[in-house]
Amino acid sequence: MSNPTGRYSITMPCAVAEAARARGGTGGLSAYVAAAVARQVERDNLQEIITAAEAEHGPVSDEEIRALRDELARARRGDS
Repeated sequence: MSNPTGRYSITMPCAVAEAARARGGTGGLSAYVAAAVARQVERDNLQEIITAAEAEHGPVSDEEIRALRDELARARRGDS
């Protein structure tokens, strides 16, 4: 079952709309825009989580980020 939809009117630069329409494929402009907005909502939600975590625990250092990225890369490769 798909999510209910609604009709909305938005304004955007013509060049952006045409580029989105060209990339929309079989789903068209509406599907392309809906997917882009959904991705942005996910990013906004993640940023809220990061902000809350950093407020509680302090910012994550560049060294910690590198170490976690290295660990993720090893896990993806199947290394121990």
